[in-house]
Amino acid sequence: MSGVNRIAGKGRLTPARTARFSFDGKSYTALEGDTVASALIANGVHLLGRSFKYHRARGILSAGAEEPNALIDVSRDTARKQPNVRATVQEVFDGMIISSQNRWPSLAFDVGAVNNLMSPFFAAGFYYKTFMWPRAAWKHVYEPLIRRAAGLGVAPTEEDPDHYASRYAHCDVLVVGAGVAGLSAALAAAETGARVILCDEQAEAGGALRYDVGVRIDGQDGNSWAQKTVARLKAMDNVEVLVRTTAFGYYNHNFVGLAERVTDHIAKPARDLPRERLWQVRAKRVILATGAIERHMVFPNNDRPGIMLASAGRMYLNHYGVAVGTKVGIYTAHDSAYEAAFDLKRSGVSIAAIVDCRQTPGAAVLEEARALGIDVLAGQSVVNTSGRLRISSMTVARNGGGSPRKIAVDALLVSAGWTPSVHLFSQSRGKVAFDAESQRFLPGSYAQDCLSVGACNGTDDLQRTIEESLAAGELMAQATGRSSGEKIAISAEQAYDWTGGMIGAAEGAGPKTNAKAFIDFQHDVCAKDIRLAVREGMHSIEHIKRFTTNGMASDQGKLSNMHGLAIAAEMLGKEIPQVGLTTFRAPYTPVTYGTLIGHSRGELFDPTRKTPLHGWEEAHGAVFEDVGNWKRAWFYPRAGETMHQAVARECRTAREAAGIFDASTLGKIEVVGPDAAEFLNLIYTNAWDTLKPGKARYGIMTREDGFVYDDGVVGRLADDRFHVTTTTGGAPRVLHHMEDYLQTEFPHLKVWLTSVTEQWAVIAVQGPKAREIVAPLVEGLDLSNEAFPHMSVAECTVCGVPARLFRVSFTGETGFEINVPADYGQSVLEAVWANAEPLGACVYGTETMHVLRAEKGYIIVGQDTDGTVTPDDAGLSWAVSKKKTDFVGIRGLKRPDLVKDGRKQLVGLVTKDPKLVLEEGAQIVASPNEPKPMTMLGHVTSAYWSENCGRSIAFALVAGGRARMGETLYVPMPDRTIAAEVTDLVFFDKEGSRIHG
Repeated sequence: MSGVNRIAGKGRLTPARTARFSFDGKSYTALEGDTVASALIANGVHLLGRSFKYHRARGILSAGAEEPNALIDVSRDTARKQPNVRATVQEVFDGMIISSQNRWPSLAFDVGAVNNLMSPFFAAGFYYKTFMWPRAAWKHVYEPLIRRAAGLGVAPTEEDPDHYASRYAHCDVLVVGAGVAGLSAALAAAETGARVILCDEQAEAGGALRYDVGVRIDGQDGNSWAQKTVARLKAMDNVEVLVRTTAFGYYNHNFVGLAERVTDHIAKPARDLPRERLWQVRAKRVILATGAIERHMVFPNNDRPGIMLASAGRMYLNHYGVAVGTKVGIYTAHDSAYEAAFDLKRSGVSIAAIVDCRQTPGAAVLEEARALGIDVLAGQSVVNTSGRLRISSMTVARNGGGSPRKIAVDALLVSAGWTPSVHLFSQSRGKVAFDAESQRFLPGSYAQDCLSVGACNGTDDLQRTIEESLAAGELMAQATGRSSGEKIAISAEQAYDWTGGMIGAAEGAGPKTNAKAFIDFQHDVCAKDIRLAVREGMHSIEHIKRFTTNGMASDQGKLSNMHGLAIAAEMLGKEIPQVGLTTFRAPYTPVTYGTLIGHSRGELFDPTRKTPLHGWEEAHGAVFEDVGNWKRAWFYPRAGETMHQAVARECRTAREAAGIFDASTLGKIEVVGPDAAEFLNLIYTNAWDTLKPGKARYGIMTREDGFVYDDGVVGRLADDRFHVTTTTGGAPRVLHHMEDYLQTEFPHLKVWLTSVTEQWAVIAVQGPKAREIVAPLVEGLDLSNEAFPHMSVAECTVCGVPARLFRVSFTGETGFEINVPADYGQSVLEAVWANAEPLGACVYGTETMHVLRAEKGYIIVGQDTDGTVTPDDAGLSWAVSKKKTDFVGIRGLKRPDLVKDGRKQLVGLVTKDPKLVLEEGAQIVASPNEPKPMTMLGHVTSAYWSENCGRSIAFALVAGGRARMGETLYVPMPDRTIAAEVTDLVFFDKEGSRIHG
């Protein structure tokens, strides 16, 4: 057998199939199908980790996803490493490398355990009251220490070599949970012909049937029935059964996220298999059969390794064939724990005693305990435990007083009853209701098309659970349009009808004691911490949660929430529903980033877009920057040049000779149809019906609220055809914006919109020698000022290629933009460069483009606007028609707040020290001597060194900006305050004569 605690003949694993693994450098043997937890218990290992705050020794508490203690680091190699894995869920595979976390230098001897001795200094909320003084110590002492102490596991530093998959699925009925309730519901739904998806987070279906050997269903033991039912479902074409699959989030419109662990249990996965798969399921109906979670007992020192939930003890024994100890104690307030004692006793394990805090346990279980010779201590409680790295004894005393006595144990199974798992129901926006009789929150009103069945619905009786689930399955299938299937009848028997249960602190952990009775194991939250939070004035459970961190660990309070609620309610003198219930949020259990990202990482994270001229630019030394999805040439350094030197040279050359710029990324939309001009009239603030074919116009687009949305130049190619340009980043949203209005507000207009951004390569030639460069390449078109003035457009031929030529400028110089089909872009650029280079021209990038446009006072939407800027704020009121009676945003522009005095307006700034370049985003104040908090007048939107002006220049949004011309304002920085004068936006060629050269 693989382990000292394996019991021959118990469990459902195959002894002949073993796996070797290591834990903290020591090698162990497991059986195939073991979880890390069951394998370590089988090998006599109970110490698995240390708690977060006090670094107390911690062992395995549960056998499922609710586990707060046994978090481990799992590795295949240095790159395939995952921290904070629940040992109770992770299956063992051959060669697995496991490490404990949050300890140094070793698990058995952890220096951090000194925190336990200093616990009076770490009371609940201590971090709100400490680290205040001396102030300078925060940055250099406190913050570094806190950051080093944060977390449990250590995130891997190497890139994840695994790959992940994602899949969309639609079904009639999604059943979450494959216990007796889920299996029954899925079977009933499937028999109607409905498309069913059944998922369960465990490696096998069955739920509690995997360990509850007292259950008989249709004349066979419960687990056999479960496996036969699963096989029956898998054989159906209309059913998808997913094990190792967690439903982690329930979103709007019955959209449920599933995380499937595909290869985490396989020693050598096939290369084509993903590690995990994300299922995005849209279900017509959802059935929640998520079961219930057993609660622990809250008593002093209830966290020692070897103390675990009674259901976990049964699971390890009956499914994995592992005894949790050789002399086991039971401490309970619920009948279900007795069955753990019975199973262990019948397997030859000594039961020290069953300590039942109730005066009157259930009669049936009490009778069976006596028949098996088990000592039952009714009306008594465990008031303490002993043992350094594992429990060695429990101290028992009669309720209300009496002499305590120690009983030697090496394991203690506890149960305070069961909490319905309503997490997904709550995520669906359903409202839970508190059942005073059973002291449980149960599903109340539903917000979506779903039903809860079984234990998560508060149904405890097995036969009733099956009947309820069968009815739900058929009902939900019929709601999707399916006809009734064959009526299914299932009979079931359970060994005992359970009674009992408690929430809150048990004997010995009441208000008068200062003992550590843990509620939240991972974050070391004790009963006394909840009471302290209430005394400190926290009366809402959400405030208590954040003050104590109860329920804020990776298990999200699956075990601790109800106990914390009960203790808070007792302290406040209120009923539990009056205190409230914490919000359940997705994910139900942690989901890896890889699962959520899938293939969308690295170069696949977002498409990288390159212009048709990219290769030429790369060959000519361009340094690229990311602009949205686009790779754009940033600057072109020559040998030995820094970025600033290169930009300065490019700026000078563009003004003195000419500059060549790749403008292909600008959005381009073809607006075609007999009503094209009328449509643009409604979309833009200015008029387009007056624009003649062959002419271009700058236009501004606003939202309904009157704020600037996008801008660009529009050329009219014919009466019914416009070539619309947008900002690079705005192209997709502008097209969507236009389509939205065309389809919903102006469907009567005959207009067609086509994105042609990638169909055209755009070569901008700007500068005094631009005409000299372009004219020889253009066929059949006179480029003189008289024949082709500024803001003209023509369809022509360039280098023998059909082209659209714009006479426009974003530099204030004479400018042409050559639009040619993308496939011809590079050859045309080479011809342009062949003409330009002998004339002393250069190619320039986006940084120079920014400087040149700022010198001329041209804005960039999204940089000099922020979603709260109107055309008038940006100095563009001239682009808003005074004659039009309707366009998108016309009413928004008339709102009182948008026309009042004192609005932030875009102005120029020049620093008193011309060599100082302001920082974009820096705040602006009226006086450097104003007491803090200072009144912010605005902020810097653009700032550059202008080689052509010989000084720094800037744009800023300033309250009442245009009324402050000549005024000195101040920009406070960490090391100094910079004085700057308010000017207009144009810094170079204020007369604007160069554009018409």
